[in-house]
Amino acid sequence: MIRHIVFFTAKSPEHLDTILFGLKRLETIPDSIRVEIRRNMNKDPISPDGPDVVVYGEFEDEAQLAAYKAHPLYQESIDIVRPLRDMRIAADFIS
Repeated sequence: MIRHIVFFTAKSPEHLDTILFGLKRLETIPDSIRVEIRRNMNKDPISPDGPDVVVYGEFEDEAQLAAYKAHPLYQESIDIVRPLRDMRIAADFIS
């Protein structure tokens, strides 16, 4: 299984709802075991200015992850979010 985790920060706090709206589209892509998009609670005292939004996904293998990223909703999400985000850090690992 591949776990796919992406962290986002908004360029401005007023963009956060639109970023969440854009990223939530990813939850409807059928090519995954599980995808969740949530606002970060920002409760960690070591990094209180952590990311604003977390994308968490589980995929059977690299082929399923590639199919997920090839889905038209993935590009629609990018088109909405990219102009409004500041930081994006992604990590994929085999579990």
